[in-house]
Amino acid sequence: MPGWRHFSRFLSPVLLVIFWQMGCSTGLLSTRLVASPGQIIATGWSLAHDGTLPSNLGVSLMRAVSGLAIALVTGVSLALIAGLSRIGEDIVDAPLQIMRTLPVLALVPLFILWFGIGETPKILLVALGSTFPIYLNLHKGIRSIDPKLLEMARTLGLSRGQTIRDVILPGALPDLLIGVRFAVGISWLMLVVAEQINADSGIGHMMMDAQDFLRTDIILVGLFVYGLLGLGSDQLVRTLEHRFLVWRPLQRGKGRSA
Repeated sequence: MPGWRHFSRFLSPVLLVIFWQMGCSTGLLSTRLVASPGQIIATGWSLAHDGTLPSNLGVSLMRAVSGLAIALVTGVSLALIAGLSRIGEDIVDAPLQIMRTLPVLALVPLFILWFGIGETPKILLVALGSTFPIYLNLHKGIRSIDPKLLEMARTLGLSRGQTIRDVILPGALPDLLIGVRFAVGISWLMLVVAEQINADSGIGHMMMDAQDFLRTDIILVGLFVYGLLGLGSDQLVRTLEHRFLVWRPLQRGKGRSA
């Protein structure tokens, strides 16, 4: 029963919300510490109606999209350098592995010192965190290309550029899209940190202001928005994955069963 399977996925979250509302209504949960679902819905509607939520959401989306675009260009470029050349890997990989382990919060003071307190450090923090999964997965995909395909490309007389375009990148595309999915999720996590840097707009700023006034309903609205953004962006990448990888037998099977 495919219909029941789809419905059952949402059963436990719906029950959780019902019990949550019942706990707040009966006083088992303090609404000062945890706003009820009814309060969250009412607050979200109010914030949307007066324009607070749409304006802050637009700013956060701009920061996330800009950071992801920089991460995509940087991650793909570095993965090509490291994946196509042993010398390139020796030069690129070690510094990136070191940077990947650095705590983001420790970098915030340096980013403020280097780039000020405007939009630049916020976007670059998102880009920094999102670059690593793109680089790591694409690098792995390039290194996993079947040597027989590369030998065939040489036999056909393909140039270096043609081999990269027609053999290596299509072969590594599944790994790249996995990296992009991870990067999209990380970008929202990084955005929470980035929007604490003297921000005067954005969902993170809205939540920080709510913290000062103990408005847990606004904080939970912000968390709910982040969750929806993460879910929606992941679904977008999955849709692109389905379209770009339609040539794979697994994807063709999914298409026939849909």
